[in-house]
Amino acid sequence: MAAPRRNGWAMPLFMALLVAVPIIEVWILLRVGHAIGGLPTVAILVAEAAVGAWLMKREGSRAWQALRATLGTGRMPATELTDAALVLVGGVLLMLPGFLTDVFGFFFLLPFTRPLARRLVEVFAARQVQRAGVDMDLMRARTSDMTIDGEVVQGETVMEPPSDGQDPPAITGRVL
Repeated sequence: MAAPRRNGWAMPLFMALLVAVPIIEVWILLRVGHAIGGLPTVAILVAEAAVGAWLMKREGSRAWQALRATLGTGRMPATELTDAALVLVGGVLLMLPGFLTDVFGFFFLLPFTRPLARRLVEVFAARQVQRAGVDMDLMRARTSDMTIDGEVVQGETVMEPPSDGQDPPAITGRVL
């Protein structure tokens, strides 16, 4: 028996975009080509792809360095992973021919617009996690740095032999 589907809007939306985006891109390309000519339109697309490749390389290396630095400190690299994913998606969108995908590619790739894109991804992900029934407050409590203020008492563990002749348990002892 198949599990009931919850919130099945994402796949139909993805499929609709998969069909609609190329049609919209061709329509925009034809309109721009008619307005400024075919050669300038192709030149703009090639220039955008070149700038996108350079920007992806630069921002990708920055995202990688930030990820390594965060992992080196032992913190969870949520922001850095999101940035790396946005740089990758933005670069791919800039490599695709078309003006609509280039707008989204630059939005994901540019360092001054990426924080807004990251925030949108975080809101979307938080909604998906909430719909799945995960308690984020509990997750934050488990992953946050916890310190307990108190007094340190020096002690020593002393192993006691079993009194009934059986093998001793793996861990026994008392604090003196």
